[in-house]
Amino acid sequence: MIDPHQQFHDALDALDTAFAPLAELSVSVGGCTYCYSAADLEALAGPVPRVSDELISCVAHEAFNHWDDFPGLYRRLTPRIVRLLTADELDHSLVASRLLTADWQNWPAPERTALERLWHAWWRSALHTHPGIGHVTDILGVLSTTEGTSVPWLAIWAETRTEASDLHLRDALDRWLIEDDLADLHLGFYDELHVTPELLPWLLSLDDGRIGAAQLIEVERIADSQRAP
Repeated sequence: MIDPHQQFHDALDALDTAFAPLAELSVSVGGCTYCYSAADLEALAGPVPRVSDELISCVAHEAFNHWDDFPGLYRRLTPRIVRLLTADELDHSLVASRLLTADWQNWPAPERTALERLWHAWWRSALHTHPGIGHVTDILGVLSTTEGTSVPWLAIWAETRTEASDLHLRDALDRWLIEDDLADLHLGFYDELHVTPELLPWLLSLDDGRIGAAQLIEVERIADSQRAP
């Protein structure tokens, strides 16, 4: 069996390779001069590997209207942003929403494909390690929000029969069941994806024993309330 953790690290390297032509370019970067100094803008305009992690983090979270060309800037910085994201050093929901604003699904095919492969490798790696780096619901939120659906990620979770995977499921339900959040759960910083209609049927379809009795009672109660006239 191929080591999912090695696949994840290989996918990160492949992401760097796919974006390398952009990363080495010197471009013009215009932005908010109240929040960013001339030195910041100069650094962002130069080769991406030379930009500090601190500045990358600021841009990763910054509002899109701070930049003259937000999609172009975010695209150039994506491999660096994703490395920080997968290390649990950025706000998952905010980065997912920023990627949507940057229109990542319309980027050139090599870049888009590399990012999609990274998403898959990250997810499989996460499901094979508990505890892992970052909460499983945050990772699922990034993948589902950027793709516009949780269905393929939930399918992978269902077929991943590891102890780590089931422990992550317990942790996820602990979070989703707080104050009945599961009944109306949205993902993304701006609640772009209403995931309850996909998540509830999936939870109820899982094999017996994967959800603890007490949590299953709560899931079934919420599902019943959704069906009530």
